[in-house]
Amino acid sequence: MAVWGGKRAVILVWLAALVVVVSMGAASAAYKDLKAKGALDPASTHYIVLEPRRRSRQERFFCLARGRCRYKVIECPAECPIRKPKRNKVFKGCFADCSSRCETTCKHRLPNCNGYGSVCYDPRFVGGDGQMFYFHGAKGGDFAIVSDDQFQINAHFIGTRPEGRPRDFTWVQALAVMFESHSLVVAARRVAKWDDRFDALAVRWDGREVTVPTDGEAEWRAPTGGEGEKGSGGTGTREVVVERTGETNSVRVTVAGVVEMDVKVVPITEEEDRVHGYRLPPGDAFAHLEMQFRFAGLTERVEGVLGQTYRSEYVSPVKKGVAMPMMGGEDKYRTASLLSTSCPYCRFHPPTRVVVNESAAVDVA
Repeated sequence: MAVWGGKRAVILVWLAALVVVVSMGAASAAYKDLKAKGALDPASTHYIVLEPRRRSRQERFFCLARGRCRYKVIECPAECPIRKPKRNKVFKGCFADCSSRCETTCKHRLPNCNGYGSVCYDPRFVGGDGQMFYFHGAKGGDFAIVSDDQFQINAHFIGTRPEGRPRDFTWVQALAVMFESHSLVVAARRVAKWDDRFDALAVRWDGREVTVPTDGEAEWRAPTGGEGEKGSGGTGTREVVVERTGETNSVRVTVAGVVEMDVKVVPITEEEDRVHGYRLPPGDAFAHLEMQFRFAGLTERVEGVLGQTYRSEYVSPVKKGVAMPMMGGEDKYRTASLLSTSCPYCRFHPPTRVVVNESAAVDVA
């Protein structure tokens, strides 16, 4: 009996260890699956908006995504009853998630410069691995920040180099999202003197400037999209939406099945100029973009200054523990223009080439 008791104990220990190994394997697989999908699960927004509750005005959603949330009704918390609060700087918006999370949460609808997938300041990145780094690029240069099989996002840099400085001070002035045969450009207009009441944000769809309304739903939708996912995964026309998240200078851009990004136009303030020693020339507030990305369906081959950090096996080459960890790669990711998809490491190759005015994409003064 004693021998059997000892064998039984060994078997139980072995089984417990096996359960732990299997659990760790499942967790690892789930993590890799999340990395492969990207930070934005398309299923999260697969819902129908229902009539809000009469008294509280809390918005409700009927979920259509497959999984444990399918056909369930979820509603916004009392603290953030609606998706699009008018005073975004003060009030958080309601975010409905019909994926496996099956929940609603309150979030500011502006870029979080310390969050994953953010690009702010001069410019400072926070990668998909959570590591912070700086990528200075070059004044007047264009670089692929994300390039994958189905889309590419380029950034145009503006900057200045005070006398005696070995490099440019740079900021991101414009973004171009290219997918299928389409391009969507979000840019900061050149402003001599900053005024919060003036809308310095410009949007172009396939080379033509569009106006994002300030009333009603305060959103612009592409008149026609490319062939692909609709909403969160159906077939048909890919939704492209630009919605205001403030009265001026901030929007949320959604290209269904590709990316969701919060973008805000900000200036260089006199205090920032003094503290950092930019020595900006007069007559230019150096309006630029702060942004945060959430991606859907990234592959394990994704490239770009920011995109590479979303690969599950990626190991950051930047030095840790220093004030300004620098990321190189200017030679790998430089493109000929804001709307060019060609660079040594670029992966996206559009099926057709749409001829647009390349200079107008950035020149929004």
